[in-house]
Amino acid sequence: MIGCLLLLAAVSLTAGVPVARALNRATWPEREPVLGLWVWQCLVATALLGCLTALVLGTAAVFRTVRDALFDSAPPGVLAAYGFSAAPAWATGLTLLLAAGAAWTAAVLAGRFRAVHQTRVATRDRLRDRAPELPGGLPAANGPLLVLEDEYPDAWWLPGSPSQLVVTTGAMHRLTDRQLDAVLTHERGHARARHDWLLHLSAAFAEGFPRVPLFTHFCAQTHRLVELAADDTAARRCGHVTTALALIELNQHRGVFSCASSRRALGDRVDRLLAPPPRLRRRRRALITVAAMLTPSLPLLITFAPGIDALD
Repeated sequence: MIGCLLLLAAVSLTAGVPVARALNRATWPEREPVLGLWVWQCLVATALLGCLTALVLGTAAVFRTVRDALFDSAPPGVLAAYGFSAAPAWATGLTLLLAAGAAWTAAVLAGRFRAVHQTRVATRDRLRDRAPELPGGLPAANGPLLVLEDEYPDAWWLPGSPSQLVVTTGAMHRLTDRQLDAVLTHERGHARARHDWLLHLSAAFAEGFPRVPLFTHFCAQTHRLVELAADDTAARRCGHVTTALALIELNQHRGVFSCASSRRALGDRVDRLLAPPPRLRRRRRALITVAAMLTPSLPLLITFAPGIDALD
């Protein structure tokens, strides 16, 4: 069991620090933002599974009732293969630390999603008040597309049930038909891929564990890559130049050009649309996809290895 705990700790630490920093410095996710998001999710899943399986093993070593419940139906020899009786004293401290981390993670996620729900309810209430009255008692604020009377050009996707695309009359007047279609396609790309859950999840981990490089990089890269992925969705339908012009027109009045970081982020997106980087070769995409998919299985293989070896 000592070897399993040390290997699980090594996997989690490796995924959480050096691998996360290397992936954060990599440039290929800009060429394949959807694949980049997938790799980040697999890396986070690997670290979390490493901590979770270590918690299960540590709990089984410390508490006999848990150990009996987990191995009640296991074949003979499997329980002895883990060596719970020879667990060192530090296993108790590690188990308590992991349990505290799990409890904190659950609390952070619960608090984040509670706040998200409250924000969505408040936003829908405000939109319902701002929505124009339609003749014949038609539901103004419940359709898939909501148009608001506002000279400020804006468009966004409002997640929830049902989800809605919201666009202001200012955006409709300022953008051409093709540009407006690009903006709405961009937002539909967010909706189709459920980027809202990914953004909230990454933000919750970053806020709960601000000193862990894996979670801080995961949050920053997620916010960047979801926009690039949605830009690609719009560009495939409406063209790269049209999408770039729509971004510029829509963001001129947001104040992003007065902020250096926002101006740089928007400029990078526009430059990427005007000069699209070449995609990775199909073979390399397949290799990265398979490698990322198999990475979360490492903690599970380490955890079940003693039991599998005992069955041979």
